[in-house]
Amino acid sequence: MQNRIIFLADFDYFFAQCEELRNPVIKDKPIVVGVYSGRTEESGAVSTSNYIARGYGVKSGLPLFMAKHKLEGTDAVFFKVDHEYYSQISNRIMDIFRTYASALEQVSVDEAYLDVTKQVEGSFEKAYDYAQKIKTDVKTKVGIAFTIGVGPNKLVAKIACDSQKPNGLTIIKPENAETFLAPLPVDRLLGVGKKTTIRMEQMGIKTIGALAKYDCPRLIETFGKALGLYFHNAANAVDNEPVQEQGEAESISKIGTLKQDTHNLEFILQKTSELVEPIYKELTEKGYSFKTVSIYVVNVDLSGKTRSVTLEQSAKDKDTILRNVRMLFERFLDESPLEIRRVGVRVAGFSKEEPKQKQLSSFF
Repeated sequence: MQNRIIFLADFDYFFAQCEELRNPVIKDKPIVVGVYSGRTEESGAVSTSNYIARGYGVKSGLPLFMAKHKLEGTDAVFFKVDHEYYSQISNRIMDIFRTYASALEQVSVDEAYLDVTKQVEGSFEKAYDYAQKIKTDVKTKVGIAFTIGVGPNKLVAKIACDSQKPNGLTIIKPENAETFLAPLPVDRLLGVGKKTTIRMEQMGIKTIGALAKYDCPRLIETFGKALGLYFHNAANAVDNEPVQEQGEAESISKIGTLKQDTHNLEFILQKTSELVEPIYKELTEKGYSFKTVSIYVVNVDLSGKTRSVTLEQSAKDKDTILRNVRMLFERFLDESPLEIRRVGVRVAGFSKEEPKQKQLSSFF
């Protein structure tokens, strides 16, 4: 059976790098891109900083007045987020990626999965040269450098990408995947936030390797069938999720802006419940069942994130949407400390079949 070869491309300090691109003279200075609230000249939060600024402790989410304090005495440059400009740069890169991959899944403005199995004939040796070729092409045509993680699936590619930045290239072959993951802390897995990490530590699970060896029935008993199975499979480097263009399949989605930036679950769910109503109405009118429920989040730093669950059997009732939207947001808020500005709900995987028993088979 041919190996799957999946790339995860992550544009390093993307917003700040875009500013370097149109202002080359600032390249060697600390650069901070912030979301300004407008209340005062310094109110707001850091969206992105370059690695020079990070050396001073300036990272995403830090209040801008603290960033300015840390960079006092330097020749630091501050910019307001220019989302339209960054999106234009991102779109140019994504268009290049599509010429190199059988399938592209854009996760956010600065991150995408590429399935290049066919292009490199399932060879990880060829994958190295192919990744270098893509990096060189984008750097030449657009001027942006980025990191690529290569693995047999999306999960391994993502963690490989995070292990060597900036402008890195890390390849993890299938036979090395479990060994690569084993010593890493459990919170490196998507879906393992602060609360889950604490719970796992109480169970004696501190590393992904320890999680891989942990009794699967006990994980299911503790976290439920969906998450228990996900944690077991992920720790053992098992992930069969395909790389799929967002919106490639027919879907129904709604997005809305919250009345205020918040990290409060119930406040967010009030809005998502409003969004689910027209989605459910359209589903009913078309007679559709669905298999995928997704949420979309725009944080205060304007970063966009998605989370999805796939049902084992198709469903068509509103409660299933609401229940899974709640679960996804519970997990997301546990992972991310940033307040949320906009939220969205999406259902996909349509069929006309009658729904059977509904169970989650994956969380990714």
